[in-house]
Amino acid sequence: MIRNVTAEEALRAVGDTVLLDVREQWEFDIVHLPGATLIPLSSIPFRLKEVPADKTIIVYCHTGVRSQQACMFLQDKGWQEVFNLEGGIDACSAIDESLEKY
Repeated sequence: MIRNVTAEEALRAVGDTVLLDVREQWEFDIVHLPGATLIPLSSIPFRLKEVPADKTIIVYCHTGVRSQQACMFLQDKGWQEVFNLEGGIDACSAIDESLEKY
């Protein structure tokens, strides 16, 4: 079962958790959460060693669809503390005006 966090919870967690951005590079270049690690969804199976298994991870994308897929994949591979950012960075930009909306 995928556990979700709200945009408010994710913005409060910046600096305290691993923020995994599963969008594409061009999207990341437009806007991303401070300190986020970019691993596009299609690259996750090949870059699993870059995703810490012993930390809390909030996965996000543009609207929450790709991040939900990434969460399911990570959970299937044994990651336990994985959360999906409901609404993605789009939801965060509705709260934090410094985050560009696209």
